[in-house]
Amino acid sequence: MRVARRIESLPPYLFAELDRKLAAKRAEGIDVISLGVGDPDLPTPDHIVDAMRDAIADPATHRYPSYYGSPDFRGAVAAWYSRRFGVELDPETEVMALIGSKEGIAHIAFAYVDPGDEALIPDPGYPVYGVSTRLAGGTPVSLSTPAERDFLPDLSTAKVSHRTKAMWMGFPANPTAAVADLNALGEAVGFCRDNDLLLLHDAAYCEITFDGFVAPSVLQVSGAKDVALEFGSTSKSYNMTGWRIGWAVGSADAIKALGVVKTNVDSGQFTAVQRAAIAALEGPEDHLDEIRATYQRRRDVVVQALNGLGWSLKPPLGSCYVWAPVPDGETSTSFANRLLDRAGVFVAPGNGYGERGEGYVRFSLTVPDDRLSEAMDRMATVLS
Repeated sequence: MRVARRIESLPPYLFAELDRKLAAKRAEGIDVISLGVGDPDLPTPDHIVDAMRDAIADPATHRYPSYYGSPDFRGAVAAWYSRRFGVELDPETEVMALIGSKEGIAHIAFAYVDPGDEALIPDPGYPVYGVSTRLAGGTPVSLSTPAERDFLPDLSTAKVSHRTKAMWMGFPANPTAAVADLNALGEAVGFCRDNDLLLLHDAAYCEITFDGFVAPSVLQVSGAKDVALEFGSTSKSYNMTGWRIGWAVGSADAIKALGVVKTNVDSGQFTAVQRAAIAALEGPEDHLDEIRATYQRRRDVVVQALNGLGWSLKPPLGSCYVWAPVPDGETSTSFANRLLDRAGVFVAPGNGYGERGEGYVRFSLTVPDDRLSEAMDRMATVLS
């Protein structure tokens, strides 16, 4: 039996490949410190776990959930946007629950991209933007985010044709850890309005910021709801990566179109998980200070260690990653392999995030402090 051509044309998913490689090394008995995947090591706050426990015990949560998210969940998201960004959303038409933001990021392409259409994809960027475009039959078109622009998109070089339907952005960014202020997001909104594009903004890391920087929402830009859909998540802000709950907010037309796809391919997120997410959005946020302080401390450990070995990195202002160029004469893969084979340190090669990711690696900060320090010591032994 032959698989579909759309599957044959796709590369293996980066993080699945990383997991496979890591598992093989550990099966050999090697003590590998993984700085590859951004999976928080800190626990989900107790009040969220308690809410989930109570919700599971309620038989009302055992039945099919709402396709679009419960009214209470959508209301909690709308209220959080009002408090956090000063953005008013209609919970009925401008908010939708997702089975993790990745699910919505993958499905939105099927609502807007026809075979032969194009979407502008940040390069380097989160792989799912381009993969979902391909799965829908479209063509990802590289949108340059050069280092000399602090990895912000260079819209002056964007290749827009009559088949271009959407443009992806995500700030704070994965993998580059770049951040965008409201002016940069405003330029993107204007660009998409002028070119009749849907602006898709991945805001999964919006609460993980440092040194006084506060990440804006694209929906704070005047008129953004006419052209923009923003994706949010509890994964990084509330240490809930395994719970799989997120949201899409913004353009009512885009929410409606995404809903057509989702109602045909899934049955919504477990109501108990939605109740836990409500507890997250409405509850105390003291843990955010701990999360930010933890990642900032770890960021400084990595940046200082690399700069002591000859790099010249500026500490990033957001996300839980450090994005670093590889030494001269190395490729992303050769450098990652050298660290894995000689130091037992696992990092993500940048070429998995797009052609312009070649020459970089990504360090995740989601490991305990002592293991992160040990990883830096091991690297120093290999690279000194």
